[in-house]
Amino acid sequence: MKDFKYSIRLFLLLTLVVTFSACSKKAYVFTSFHEPANEGLRMLYSYDGYKWNDLNKIFLKPEIGKEKIMRDPSMVQGPDGVFHLVWTCGWKGDRGFGYASSKDLINWSEQQFIPVLKNEPTTVNVWAPELFYDDVKKEYIIIWASTIPHRFAKGIEAEDNNHRMYSVTTKDFKTFSEAKLFLEPGYSVIDAVIVKKAKDDYVLVLKDNTRPARNLKVAFSKQALGPYNGISEPFSGLLTEGPSVVKIGKDWLIYYDAYGEKRYAAIRTNDFKSFKDVSSETVIPEGHKHGTIVPVDRKVIKGLRQDGNKQN
Repeated sequence: MKDFKYSIRLFLLLTLVVTFSACSKKAYVFTSFHEPANEGLRMLYSYDGYKWNDLNKIFLKPEIGKEKIMRDPSMVQGPDGVFHLVWTCGWKGDRGFGYASSKDLINWSEQQFIPVLKNEPTTVNVWAPELFYDDVKKEYIIIWASTIPHRFAKGIEAEDNNHRMYSVTTKDFKTFSEAKLFLEPGYSVIDAVIVKKAKDDYVLVLKDNTRPARNLKVAFSKQALGPYNGISEPFSGLLTEGPSVVKIGKDWLIYYDAYGEKRYAAIRTNDFKSFKDVSSETVIPEGHKHGTIVPVDRKVIKGLRQDGNKQN
């Protein structure tokens, strides 16, 4: 009996050690930029998803696009460990977005311009490309907002501000599918983010960009590429945008720019139906703007910090 109790205690102890070890390896990077977006890629890091630190370095300077800026940097790490980054490279006039990749977030590939709407000559803009890896179809999905004048009912927005969400897919970032309409809610929409909640259970966090709304909502689908339905009532206040979503434990955190209040905010949810403002529990460095959060091994953060120290 004593041997049995000892075995149970040993098993529980080992379980705790393994669990602690696994948790201790977790970390997160948050892609970022500062206005006026001409400097390039910045990154924050965190060990708990709530308290963020600025690495205080430009990791990639924008070299492509008509305006050569870098806004809304979105990043995902593929199953092979490679990090892929896309970004907005111009306010107006570009019919594509920027792309680069890295194995360590320090050394980057040559930047490329991906002309996703090259066949749409009246395209006003290509904003906030967002990356998602679809582990079901083993491909990357990129969604973004564009205005193509007179393509949809005008609604209350001007023709050059009547956005819809579009998408392409790729397996290698060399060949891409034809651009397709991704979301048509019947009004101007931007800043959408795909979240895999569970098997056959996907959530789209989006910004209703119509005046006077300009707030965040969610929609639901059984597939990553949609169709997304059941668009909710807004869960954020007016003048909010740029959602970034990360799972911490059993909860999801939605970070966003509450630009009307001149602050960066966070909301917690476990079902995307009820939401709680937890901004007071977070620490976001001043100047941080719209990016994406990527779970990484702590050694990635160690490498980034060591590289930053070398530069200083």
